[in-house]
Amino acid sequence: MTRPPHSRRAIRAPRTGPGGPPIRAWRRAAALAALALAAAGCGVRGTSVPVDAGGAPARVSCKVPAGDTGDTGVPDGAQVTVYLVCSSALAQVERTVVRPQGTPAEGARLQEARALLTELQKEPSAAEQAAGFSTAVPQNLRVAGPRAGDPADALRLSIRPDDLPSFALAQLACTYGAGAALGRTHAAVLGGPGDDAPERYACSAEVRTHPDIAQNAGWGDPLPR
Repeated sequence: MTRPPHSRRAIRAPRTGPGGPPIRAWRRAAALAALALAAAGCGVRGTSVPVDAGGAPARVSCKVPAGDTGDTGVPDGAQVTVYLVCSSALAQVERTVVRPQGTPAEGARLQEARALLTELQKEPSAAEQAAGFSTAVPQNLRVAGPRAGDPADALRLSIRPDDLPSFALAQLACTYGAGAALGRTHAAVLGGPGDDAPERYACSAEVRTHPDIAQNAGWGDPLPR
């Protein structure tokens, strides 16, 4: 019987592991798994596209260099403390101001309140901006004294306190709460232009750290009648 011609090179079946896929494919899968474990151990998360994490967040000091207090150069200027926004919190800044002259009927309290409001509405100085400060108090806000029936320490704003930006209301409460002529009570009794009774807004550590607390209902404390 004549044997059919055949090649000397035998056709090999793919090498496999015991009951598994080809060894070469298995080795490739093992190598990929090892790489994935190494990445996980380094805290690196795999991704199929490049990720731009952006630049590192800018750091600000929230502290104005000594000597830069907005001094007006007027001998009878007074030192006041105002609270500005910096790094999503409130920080105090010392300024030298000249209190406006008002009528005797307005009294020192209202003059102080208006002078402080003017300071809060000012654009921060170059040094303050470099330190990270800004203000949220509206330019069109006005302040007046108490009405008949209001507590003697109340101030009436031209905008309802609860309608102000949360940071602005916190700035007012803390700045008025630190005012010398306002008694340094660490709070402000504020009302709006309507008939609503004034409420007490305390300048607590929580308010200074999280000024957006003004958005939470119930921050203002109703006054006893």
